[in-house]
Amino acid sequence: MKVWFITGTSRGFGKEWATAALERGDKVAATARNVSSLDDLVEKYGDAILPLQLDVTDHDAAFAAVAAAHEKFGRLDVVINNAGYGHFGFIEEVSEKDARAQIETNLFGALWVTQAALPFLREQGSGHIIQVSSIGGISAFPLVGMYHASKWGLEGFSQALSQEVAGFGIHVTLIEPGGFDTDWGGSSSVRSDELPAYAEAHKQVAEARKARMGAAGDPGSSAPVVLKLVDLDEPPLRIFFGTSPLHIAKADYAGRIETWEKYNDWSVEAQG
Repeated sequence: MKVWFITGTSRGFGKEWATAALERGDKVAATARNVSSLDDLVEKYGDAILPLQLDVTDHDAAFAAVAAAHEKFGRLDVVINNAGYGHFGFIEEVSEKDARAQIETNLFGALWVTQAALPFLREQGSGHIIQVSSIGGISAFPLVGMYHASKWGLEGFSQALSQEVAGFGIHVTLIEPGGFDTDWGGSSSVRSDELPAYAEAHKQVAEARKARMGAAGDPGSSAPVVLKLVDLDEPPLRIFFGTSPLHIAKADYAGRIETWEKYNDWSVEAQG
């Protein structure tokens, strides 16, 4: 039996993974901005679930929620930073307010929960931190630049973290999904006001995204994979979810290596 702490459980991946964990007999501390979205799980699983209202951008509230979960269940085995949303807008279109909000939620929110959980995980000498990143955490496309910034930041600190905490028996995994039907691009997303100069570019980007992502995956299908992932003795640092990410990553990284090699003489020259 494992104890899970999952953010963003009102719908999508968070709701599916919380349900799967509860169904197999685990305990779950489930956070959401609106805990009434968890009423069905509370009714079905009773004390096995601890619903917690949380806006992950609130540093002190994040620490309090993690502490409440540990106090309730006595330990933390799996900590999943799933809360987040997508921001759509070309870089020139993004307001300061929207840019800060994207980073505060997707990057700092995960950082606060991670920091809050680490003392408990270190003390017990075990634990698995799962960061919900994206194929957008290793590659980048037009229209979602600030989203990429948040996920690339998450990838960076999580890879460093994995090396910092390995000696304490703590594992870190970055889940990098492709397109899933999680409402990421729907009502939970934020969109900047479009500038007329980019009108044609917006149309082209929309068409390219449809061709790139294909049919959206079912979040429910990912739940059995997450259960297998948390049961591994040596889980991977990174794992793709979906059919499109590996193809995208191979093409992107092949292009990077080709460019780095092409200009390597310049790189060596720059060192002096």
